Amino acid sequence: IQERFGDSACAIQIPIGSENNFAGVVDLVNMSSVLFKGEGIDLKLENGPVPEDLKQAAEDYQHKLIEKLAEFDDALMEKYVHNKPISPEEIKKAVRELTLKDCVIPVLCGAALKNKGVQLLLNAVCDYLPSPIEVPPVEGTNPDTESEEKRLAKDEEPFCSLAFKIMLDPFVGKLIFIRVYSGVLKAGSYIYNVNKGKKERVSKIVRMHANKQEIVPSAHTGDIVACVGLKNTKTGDTLTDKDNPILLERMHFPEPVLFMAIEPKTKADQDKLSTALKKLSDEDPSFKVRYNNETGQTIIGGMGELHLEVLIDRMLREFKVQANLGRPQVAYRETITTFSRCVGKFVQQSGGRGQYGHVVIEMSPGERGTGVTFKNKITGGAIPKEYIPSVKAGIQDAARNGVVAGYPLVDIDVKLVDGSYHEVDSSELAFRMAGSIALRGGAAKAKPIILEPIMDIEVVTPLDYLGDVIADLNSRRANIGAMKDRGKSKIVKGFVPLSEVFGYATAIRSLSQGRATYTMEPSHYEEVPAGIQEKIIGKK
Repeated sequence: IQERFGDSACAIQIPIGSENNFAGVVDLVNMSSVLFKGEGIDLKLENGPVPEDLKQAAEDYQHKLIEKLAEFDDALMEKYVHNKPISPEEIKKAVRELTLKDCVIPVLCGAALKNKGVQLLLNAVCDYLPSPIEVPPVEGTNPDTESEEKRLAKDEEPFCSLAFKIMLDPFVGKLIFIRVYSGVLKAGSYIYNVNKGKKERVSKIVRMHANKQEIVPSAHTGDIVACVGLKNTKTGDTLTDKDNPILLERMHFPEPVLFMAIEPKTKADQDKLSTALKKLSDEDPSFKVRYNNETGQTIIGGMGELHLEVLIDRMLREFKVQANLGRPQVAYRETITTFSRCVGKFVQQSGGRGQYGHVVIEMSPGERGTGVTFKNKITGGAIPKEYIPSVKAGIQDAARNGVVAGYPLVDIDVKLVDGSYHEVDSSELAFRMAGSIALRGGAAKAKPIILEPIMDIEVVTPLDYLGDVIADLNSRRANIGAMKDRGKSKIVKGFVPLSEVFGYATAIRSLSQGRATYTMEPSHYEEVPAGIQEKIIGKK
């Protein structure tokens, strides 16, 4: 841990045994042992002396702990230098003070799956971490005056809280977890959602235990409770007293790094799927759901493959929805590379009134990310003004399906330069069709290409695996830019095509024995190499 995160990490326990033989811990503060008897909820703790075979190791680790504490504590340093005895109370006091100052991070050991060490961890939370009145007052902004304000951790202060989690309960519906920073909240009272600018009524306040819910009449400063009855509140919203609003800093949720296509296994699952996805995305703000009109797929996004696997498992267990996950299709784009001029003419004559629309357009490549821009350069009334919007609409219609592989056309500057009309036969429909014909003809002549989405990627890897990570990125057509150090790890930054990084989470885990991590977000579009373009056209 020290190698990875720095020297501020200090062991205050060492394990007795390991893996299947993990039987207890040595408490370095009190120099005693705590043995685990039984398993799970029946686990009992048994205090005793330090085992003989661990006495030397325990003394060495306690020596390191006191040495670290003495760096920041003059009274301890004095005793440490003169080999005077240091009591457990003095060690505990120093650990607490230096933890609150962020100079030391106490490290404990345990096995949560077997409930071993959990009780000792909770005791350490009480012993070493700050209580609500020991942290600085919460700061926020007054939504009316935009001035900075503070709320002291006191019941006498105006009510202020933050909604930090949403959970769906099969019996009471939506539970909104809040952390009360100041004031008192009573069941049945009205509170104000500052983010939404709406009043909300708290019908019930529930204190959550591991295996039961306890309905309480009120929540006080420092409490963490769940509220029932809040309809418009989302994770990260500030809930306050209506007469004393304050907006706390919003939570920032990372953008999803992995997207997958999801579809129901049966027709019966179709409606249930959308309901389940909506409820899960309400609960988890880092889980995103969207429908891709281009590919006709429902796309879900999350923090990684494991995140999405857990959500799919929850859909099956909680909502009884069976779904298949699949590799999503890449949203390619098309554009042009040269100037072209094209005539679009739509003429129909079938007895009676006909259809007549005639336009001349000039097309040239536009800036990346500009979409399709349209300019009317008609002079002298070659086309009446009332038909110009129809020409633009026709051009936009045609741009939805490109000429190479049917992907949307983007980054094109279109100018309407000439045309003609018929007094009787011209109509909005005719000019819409003429604009559409002109764009398709012009795009075909302007050397069209396919563009692919490029992701901005950052990989954090231990030095041992740097070569493998870079070689793998190169094989994925990545353009590697900067490389930096972060502690003993290396940060590799670069750009990589989205089509090459599906399943990257699994690949990087395998390359680095699970020790490298990465973040990725969309950056821009770039031209697809000729060989890849042929494959894309072949698939279409």
